[in-house]
Amino acid sequence: VQLQASGGGLVQPGGSLRLSCAASGSIFSGNVMAWYRQTPGKQRELVATITSAGSTNYADSVKDRFTVSKNNAKNTVYLQMNSLKPEDTAVYYCNAGWYYSASYYPYDYWGQGTQVTVSS
Repeated sequence: VQLQASGGGLVQPGGSLRLSCAASGSIFSGNVMAWYRQTPGKQRELVATITSAGSTNYADSVKDRFTVSKNNAKNTVYLQMNSLKPEDTAVYYCNAGWYYSASYYPYDYWGQGTQVTVSS
């Protein structure tokens, strides 16, 4: 199983970044794909999900600023992050899982993550 996140970096407040996650076909196909983020000392936070049908869901803290999308032909999920704030600073991870009764359940596959730092 492969989940390789990339695209992080240092950006000024108000700026944009696009994260990518290359997933192995076995984990990408038919599953919900998700982005999480984590800061030191805090639990991992679910940021966005996209189902195999393309339905999306977002945490309130990123709604209207972040957009999750995917390219099925490339087994790749993206996270477009606009209007970035210092509180968006975190390591971002992609993940696969499923929905049950409106709750998202992640498989225990995380990959290495990519650091996003929002600072002037």
